[in-house]
Amino acid sequence: MSLLRRHRDFRLLWIGETVNRFGSATSAVALPLVAISLLDASTFEVGVLTAAAWAPWLLIGLPVGAWVDQNHRRPLLLGSSAASFLLLATLPVAAWLGVLTIHLLLAVALLTGAAAVLFQTAYTAYLPTLLDPADHAAGNAKLHGSASAAQLAGMGGGGLVVQYAGPANAILVDATTFLVALACLAAIRFRERRTTEARRAGLIREGIQLVARDVWLRTLTIFGAVSNLALMGYQAIVVVFLVREAGLSAGTVGALIAAATSGGILGAFLGRRLAARFGTARALLLCELGLPTLALLIPLSSVSPWLYLVGGFGVSLGVVGGNVIKATFQQSYCPPELLGRLTATASFLNYGTIPLGALLGGTLGELLGLGPALWITTAGVPLAGLVLLCSPMRGRRDLPTYQGAVVPGVRTDSNREQMA
Repeated sequence: MSLLRRHRDFRLLWIGETVNRFGSATSAVALPLVAISLLDASTFEVGVLTAAAWAPWLLIGLPVGAWVDQNHRRPLLLGSSAASFLLLATLPVAAWLGVLTIHLLLAVALLTGAAAVLFQTAYTAYLPTLLDPADHAAGNAKLHGSASAAQLAGMGGGGLVVQYAGPANAILVDATTFLVALACLAAIRFRERRTTEARRAGLIREGIQLVARDVWLRTLTIFGAVSNLALMGYQAIVVVFLVREAGLSAGTVGALIAAATSGGILGAFLGRRLAARFGTARALLLCELGLPTLALLIPLSSVSPWLYLVGGFGVSLGVVGGNVIKATFQQSYCPPELLGRLTATASFLNYGTIPLGALLGGTLGELLGLGPALWITTAGVPLAGLVLLCSPMRGRRDLPTYQGAVVPGVRTDSNREQMA
């Protein structure tokens, strides 16, 4: 019997997370459209609005990780969903009253971004406590697959709702998704055990040291940062390239991006199957180094849009498949009481490169032209996989399953503690 059918609480978490991701993806499209259509926002203001959603990872990501590790995770999930609902619900009310401003929109984007940091960190640490270790891989595959589908539907749905229901009503629909997520999470019966770790100072430092001193966690974190830099570099300019260089209409571009992103859905279900067949280390290299080489087809989209579809599909498949493998590894490898700090520290670095990647892509496009800039940034996607290839992962079939496992030829702090 499938995990969704036999595990009621996981089914509720899955629905809540999927709806939450759908709402977040809808916000990413709807908020800029509201700014443009209702407030006549400038290009710079729309850029700041987009950056505001990611800024909380840099501002509060590390302390949130320490906080999550010292508190029950389910109340934090409930609180973040409720906050997102209330914050977004203020926008249509303000629009109906005629008091909506760009400053209010920026404030809501920043605060809902902070709620997303809390939700993502708490959910990552909560899942391993809800499921048995044997179910971690299946749980991660289902959650990543539904997240990709929800993101795909949310990005497409956000524009449609604004077009047919109006900007204010689109935000109301968005807010409702978080209310649905709140109801699902509230219905979970599982109750976590009270934490046995005393509250103390230095937890943020411990999270940084956890990543910096462990060869596996350090490698995956550096890879994630470099990979996101390249991914956002090409994604920041690919729409402009498809319209101006490939000569495609806005509708065709949207359909192509949606179809290419659907590779993530397939990647979510193939990730753990590849890991079972070839080993977790080899499957991760295939997903993060092999499949992303298809990104080099994207600059050839001016020849045929089908090349963008193949390239983008391959990148999405590899990225999401790799994410499933990495998430399952971290949940089995890292002690449960440290998962919150691990998630926050890694996300602080990984998501911190997202605005830098967008800035890099735009700058290269301005200085070198869209074609050369797209070649440089898409080449960075498979090249990021060299971080994994130059690590102890090379030549291994599987990643270790617990912290302290001895790596042949490598001595780390955790190895020394294990052997002491």
